[in-house]
Amino acid sequence: MSGNTDLVALFGTPTPPPVRESIVRGPVHVTLEDGTLRHLKIGGVEILRQAAFLVRDRDWGRVTPTLAPARRDDSDDALVLTQPMVFRTATGALDVTITATLRAHSLTLVATGQVTGLFDTNRSGFTLLYPINGMAGARACVTHSDGSQEDKCFPDVIAPWQPFEDIAALTHQANGLAVTCAFAGDVFEMEDQRQWGDASFKIYNRPLARPWPYRLAQGAFPTQTMSLTWQAAPKAAQPRPAGLTPALTDQRFAQTALVLDSAQAARAALSPQDLVQTGAQRVLCHLDATANTMAAQMDSFARLQSACPDLAFDLELLGRFDASQTPEEELTAHRRAMDQAGLSPASVFICPAVDRQSTPPGSTWPDCPPLVDIHSAAALVFADVPRGAGMASFFPELNRKRPPRDGALAQELAFITHGLCPIVHAADDVSVLETLEAIPHIARSARAIAGARGYRIGPCTLAMRQNPYGNRTLPNPNLERICMADIDPRHFAAFGAAYLVGLASALAPFAPQVWTPAALYGPRGLLGAGPVPLAGVVRWLAERAGGRVEVAQIDNAVATLVISGERIVANLSGSPCQGLGPFEVTK
Repeated sequence: MSGNTDLVALFGTPTPPPVRESIVRGPVHVTLEDGTLRHLKIGGVEILRQAAFLVRDRDWGRVTPTLAPARRDDSDDALVLTQPMVFRTATGALDVTITATLRAHSLTLVATGQVTGLFDTNRSGFTLLYPINGMAGARACVTHSDGSQEDKCFPDVIAPWQPFEDIAALTHQANGLAVTCAFAGDVFEMEDQRQWGDASFKIYNRPLARPWPYRLAQGAFPTQTMSLTWQAAPKAAQPRPAGLTPALTDQRFAQTALVLDSAQAARAALSPQDLVQTGAQRVLCHLDATANTMAAQMDSFARLQSACPDLAFDLELLGRFDASQTPEEELTAHRRAMDQAGLSPASVFICPAVDRQSTPPGSTWPDCPPLVDIHSAAALVFADVPRGAGMASFFPELNRKRPPRDGALAQELAFITHGLCPIVHAADDVSVLETLEAIPHIARSARAIAGARGYRIGPCTLAMRQNPYGNRTLPNPNLERICMADIDPRHFAAFGAAYLVGLASALAPFAPQVWTPAALYGPRGLLGAGPVPLAGVVRWLAERAGGRVEVAQIDNAVATLVISGERIVANLSGSPCQGLGPFEVTK
């Protein structure tokens, strides 16, 4: 790279990616990055995606630590890394030292520290990430804090709730290795991070069923330890789940939609060429009964429909569904506003506004009529419009609160839908690109929920349009790589275009009917101050809607998608690869 100009072109920001150090000791290979150990491999087999000490604030945002110089002691027997770090909030600080000891068959991490001030957090402690490839469906033995043991399996289809709880130790076999990890200093449990798009199963401290945020007591931080050991596994083969990705038979590439709210629709109605030039076939109309009068919102989309009559308009209708009226009464009022505006939708997806917020394990579900009552009312009010169900947020919310599956009402639902955002838990370049590994798991699990009904997905954007896990999306005025941000600079750069080719390649075998890869305007839009590389990819893919998917793969950091004989390829790395430049897309 020649300088900041190249960084901005690649990542949308002059801030370079973090420096990664490769550590090799015999067959053991691990990467050190900003005090975090990543991609621990034994003889080329990855057994650990990441081991880190992490802190989450009140909104589940990651608190970035200040790192002091690390100390490294290397001997024939072990490599010892000592990393002091300080996590600061507006009212307190956690000063912690992590000691990592790496030997030929083990990795041990110990955290000690001090708390000063008022340190409120949703989570502070060790987090361990297992990779998903070769792990989903693998057998495991969980040792609980009382010494009892339980034989289980890593989930095959994505688990909505924690598959393993109260973990004192976990032993499993996968990819030819037997691995055991023991924990001390807090209560640990596992969640299936695939549902957020992470390519990992995560073990973390403090059960979600306990109250959060919580306050760490001033004084000594309770010592935490994590001890990982490994050895060659017995040669007996383990049962494996069925193939993850369906074979390409007659899959057709999805139609493309762009998401607009009513203010953006009013803007596009005055400049319809903004929308037409994208090549999209559909508009996802975001309507929020809690935000503005429905009549005004419907009117904006009706004016846009008059300006762009050839596009299909799909309603994403967030209803209040409170005690002031029945679901049928509320939906009837929305239908009246739609008819009076003259808006003719191609479909309507109805979701309670309160369900945009996540309901974690142990939490009380918000007041809301049962989904069967809401969709029964929709069947009456919108009987002449194809109807969908699902979540306006992400797959975890759909997985935990599923639409009706049985009976005539379920059969009448035309499709199931959910959104996607790859910066929920981590926002560095490597983690975002690794989310593409999880896309087949999400799509297969969503297809299992949908059954015979159609499948739609989106919006699927790097930046987060709404935060289901906190009170707000996080502002990002300095255009950094941060979790749950309302703007992500990579969306406007080569990275965003390459990521989208990877996303399309991962989704295509599951034949979604519609996908929404972007907005038209704003921080997730196709129109920016200058050329947005993403826009060219969206148009190319949109123009091939309905084409037969012949190749859809990601191999060695290169995504390849062939639709009806036409090919698009993207380098999903920041280094030259297979004749492509960093994040280069070729058609």
